[in-house]
Amino acid sequence: MELFRESPFLNTFLLVYAALFPIINPVGNAPLLLGLTRGISEAERRIVVRRISINSFFLLLGSMVIGSHILEFFGLSLSIVRVGGGIVVAAFGWELLNSGSSADDRAAAHSPKPRAALDAFYPLTMPMTVGPGAMSVAIALGSQRPAILDAAHLIALATAAFTGILAVSLTIYLCYRYGEKIVASLGSNGVAVLTRLSAFILFCIGLQIIWMGWHGLIGHTP
Repeated sequence: MELFRESPFLNTFLLVYAALFPIINPVGNAPLLLGLTRGISEAERRIVVRRISINSFFLLLGSMVIGSHILEFFGLSLSIVRVGGGIVVAAFGWELLNSGSSADDRAAAHSPKPRAALDAFYPLTMPMTVGPGAMSVAIALGSQRPAILDAAHLIALATAAFTGILAVSLTIYLCYRYGEKIVASLGSNGVAVLTRLSAFILFCIGLQIIWMGWHGLIGHTP
């Protein structure tokens, strides 16, 4: 316990990782990624996964470093961002939850996709991986930095936050890269069930984000 109290670096690293990992939930999102990329080759999927992890890193880092300043510049509150972002997440989860499963749909899913489908930013990075919930958490973490610090302490905290985001991005890469092996034992029916369940959870996360944002707007603690 003394180590945690005397190590700002370790405290900050654990705070960033523990705050971002549950809401990003790369383990639960892995079946969704497999379902959305079934029509591309394994080599192409590796490229997509790498791009997702890199995009996620810079999106989280940017949210933490300049997110609060951007919101202030446009006169936006964190609560209104949560409401708008929650709607996007809920809509995406609803679309996945109600996606067709007919023979034609399955054939289309397995057909070769154009190169444009390898654009990994939307919706694979945002909102599926780094949604408004994760971005709002990163913004909140960045806004809580102390105003007065000596240079050494400030560098230590910045390095710890950077390392925490890097660790989250690496976790995303590993879960997405090897997600197929993880769910292979479930079979096609198991993957379909897990994908639907993950889509439902994503929909519920979107509703929860909207609810938290609404409570923030009306001045109550969620």
